Amino acid sequence: MFENMSEQEARKHILDNVKEYCKYYHQQQIFRTGDKISYASRVYDSHEVVNLVDSALEFWLTAGKYAKQFEQKMAEYLGVKHCSLVNSGSSANLLAFMGLTSPLLEDRQLCRGDEVITVAAGFPTTVAPIIQYGAVPVFVDVTIPQYNIDVDMLEAALSTKTKAVMLAHTLGNPFDLKYVKEFCDRHHLWLIEDNCDALGSQYEIAGEWRYTGTIGDIGTSSFYPPHHMTMGEGGALYTNNPLLHKIIRSLRDWGRDCVCPSGCDNMCGHRFDRQYGELPLGYDHKYVYSHFGYNLKATDMQAAIGCAQLEKLPFFTERRRYNFARLYEGLQGLEDRLILPQATEDSAPSWFGFLMTCRKGIDRNKVVQRIEQQGVQTRMLFAGNLTKHPCFDQMRSECKEYRVIGELVHTDRIMENSFWVGVYPGMTDKMIDYMISVITEAVS
Repeated sequence: MFENMSEQEARKHILDNVKEYCKYYHQQQIFRTGDKISYASRVYDSHEVVNLVDSALEFWLTAGKYAKQFEQKMAEYLGVKHCSLVNSGSSANLLAFMGLTSPLLEDRQLCRGDEVITVAAGFPTTVAPIIQYGAVPVFVDVTIPQYNIDVDMLEAALSTKTKAVMLAHTLGNPFDLKYVKEFCDRHHLWLIEDNCDALGSQYEIAGEWRYTGTIGDIGTSSFYPPHHMTMGEGGALYTNNPLLHKIIRSLRDWGRDCVCPSGCDNMCGHRFDRQYGELPLGYDHKYVYSHFGYNLKATDMQAAIGCAQLEKLPFFTERRRYNFARLYEGLQGLEDRLILPQATEDSAPSWFGFLMTCRKGIDRNKVVQRIEQQGVQTRMLFAGNLTKHPCFDQMRSECKEYRVIGELVHTDRIMENSFWVGVYPGMTDKMIDYMISVITEAVS
């Protein structure tokens, strides 16, 4: 078939056929009452699949042209200077935290035993890097119905050892960034925004609407299939701080000091004429390590999908807000039985899910089981209260590796009484209306 074609013609032939294949075999199925409604799902078309196959035909298996394009486009979308693509949102959180431990930060370096203010009502990989490094997470309570940090507890959480605040925007709803940012600035603390569940959310600060993840020192994203956009697996970090960007890139790429991308050598022109540490003069700079790092790069095939998804992100955000609003309107008559979610003041969330808390007398487990029986998928607010999980058993008995400020009253209430359903952009009005009827019946 290809003997009379140039490589470019053959590639076009293949990609045209891929596009036709998607038209017939990747169409979204029509929802029928009683069909299962997932809390999240991929939303894509032939653009993603064509990009994926195009990258596969290149067979550049590590990060390449698509990765570079994605980092540039993502930075432009968010309005930041630097973006680094990684292999997952959890890796992004790991690098964001570990970046603050670099000796290049001098007196602002975060060391073992230093404290990081966070919450227990969330996903474990916001907290895991803190514990794994040997720093001390300091847990404070959250509010209901915003489900974000109770900022009135921040001063009580502060100590002479506090170096940073690391928080997630819960299910797309921004935490009180004005208060938290001012607190961090006043006390000279780092601020990491775990933006994995909130890509596209906005917050008004200093008279300007900005994307969440861009107001603190570092923001992180996840591109796992349920999230606001997907690469299958994947994540990103973004910052306006050039030193933090340099540190993040080093940690992501084995900890090396060299900034040459894969396949490039000697961009600086000084590969063999410098002195580093106690190495011999002229030691190959490509094998000089300034940090104890990792290999957390994404592949170009993942990035190829991400480039197509990024173009759809404004539509995804718009649709998530629409679905949330329709669901909220349909459930307003249940407020004597359910606490409905509330957006943080001065925010415009790109909702990841619709979080509800059962009022007194309503059994969350019975409600959730009834909803699931009717084909609507539910989720808890991740860990609920992370300190109650088996991974804390050993630490709990010793009580030296973390601190809790006051009592986590609302955190425990969320653990016992809250659940959420999806609002992903592939949902139709019919699906939303069916969920409304199912939830209404379940709490009646």
